[in-house]
Amino acid sequence: MKKLVQVLCVVLIGAAVIFGFRWYRYVAFADSPYDEVGIALNGKMPGALRSWGCHKLQARFTGQLPPYGCAATDGRSWM
Repeated sequence: MKKLVQVLCVVLIGAAVIFGFRWYRYVAFADSPYDEVGIALNGKMPGALRSWGCHKLQARFTGQLPPYGCAATDGRSWM
């Protein structure tokens, strides 16, 4: 049982690192704010991280419409 818990912890930590890196790569280095995987990962992040990611994207892509999850209620301005 102890070995199973250890393997589960390793798998969960590994998944968190992989998805976290992929999300950060989208927010910090993507060529476009409309990357489908990046938008999905950003939408799954906790509120504070999602907000930080949206502000980072807004700073990088100032003249473009916000991606899904970063738009205000009108859908055309950044949150």
